[in-house]
Amino acid sequence: MNINSFPMRAGSAARAFINNNRGLTIAERVESLNAIEASEAARILAKMPEERAIRILDRPELRNAPAILEVMTNADAARLLHGMSNDRVADILLELDDDARARLFATLEEPARVAIQGLMGYPPRTAGGIMTTEYVSVFASWTVAQTLDHVRQVERSRETVYAIYVLDDDTHALLHVVTLRRLITGEPDACILTVAQKGAPVTAPALMKQEDVARLIRRHDLLALPVVDENGLMLGIVTVDDVIDTMIADTTEAAQRFGGMEALGQPYMKIGFGGMIRKRAGWLAALFLGEMLTASAMQHFEGELEKAVVLTLFIPLIMSSGGNSGSQATSLIIRALALGELKLSDWWRVAFRELPTGIVLGSILGLVGFARVVLWQTIGLFDYGPHWQLVGVTVFAALIGIVTFGSLAGSMLPFILQKLRLDPASASAPFVATLVDVTGLVIYFSVALMILSGTLL
Repeated sequence: MNINSFPMRAGSAARAFINNNRGLTIAERVESLNAIEASEAARILAKMPEERAIRILDRPELRNAPAILEVMTNADAARLLHGMSNDRVADILLELDDDARARLFATLEEPARVAIQGLMGYPPRTAGGIMTTEYVSVFASWTVAQTLDHVRQVERSRETVYAIYVLDDDTHALLHVVTLRRLITGEPDACILTVAQKGAPVTAPALMKQEDVARLIRRHDLLALPVVDENGLMLGIVTVDDVIDTMIADTTEAAQRFGGMEALGQPYMKIGFGGMIRKRAGWLAALFLGEMLTASAMQHFEGELEKAVVLTLFIPLIMSSGGNSGSQATSLIIRALALGELKLSDWWRVAFRELPTGIVLGSILGLVGFARVVLWQTIGLFDYGPHWQLVGVTVFAALIGIVTFGSLAGSMLPFILQKLRLDPASASAPFVATLVDVTGLVIYFSVALMILSGTLL
């Protein structure tokens, strides 16, 4: 579909949109364009000043950028794509189908085509996949004045000018980094190396995971991280805002998976009804099948329930406590793994830490449960029968076992998933709760059989 096929009255609507949005920031314009159809957004951008339209399309927050460019004429699309950053163009083209990608790719000039094709070849969620090839580099033989003149000439076409990368004159390998602050304080006739940072620059290989890239940037307090090949030649840079954008997207997906559903992949209000059902139904069905094991466990102990109906009063308390402790442990371990605080080989250290933690937490909850039985029996709120003391002890002991198991299971599950090369975030809170529910009932009734055998059972 091409925007030339739309009636001319849409052009008036585009002009009205531009007039009504005068004075808005780029971020506010992006929000406005996200709220309208791609065809109308394409008309609006085509009529905007070129520099402003490029700045809008360059923002990752513009969610329908691929659809907008797809319905533009080749001339308009080429004009805007030419001014956009290469990494943003690569991201947009990867979201299009093959035909639309080929059509828009053909509108690019040869140097941009080569750079963008290289960016599209890197795996997602790696330094190469999120880097940009538009950075400022100079040779080691240049002076401070030459470098400043070069920055003035190219600053509009570069992602950032806060770091200047100094290359070897012969091999073109990265030697040093010069910050803009140091550059403007240097003597004009001095060699650029006189204002360069001491020591080897911090770099990343193209296949480094984006989580490790984020840690490097945070550890060294960088605004941009150079990406190099095995020979030290620069491939691009990863800027701190690129890392933030990708980490926000990953955090959103992880939060959705942790809630017990498939990641939406789109904003909540943009996904269709059918898509919402598909994303949620599978997980809910799997969790429902898991909960059916809970019913099976209760059926297995049907005889005990008939003899001691009082035990059923504590089933919700028992099950929720185990699920809560497991969810707590899972949340802590997933976050620690994501931040690099834990490695796969640390599983045994975590197990030895969670075992006493679970026992203590279970004892605390067990004492509260026992106190509740004593209090209710003493003040006459409920009669637990002649063996109420043993019922209280059963609740106390069962909570210790269930909370301990929940803590261990919840902490080990992310390690197991990572070992299987699955996302630890898939260890969702509902999944952990379902697992602990089933085992919690078995633990509860097993403890009851040991303590109440010969009395209630």
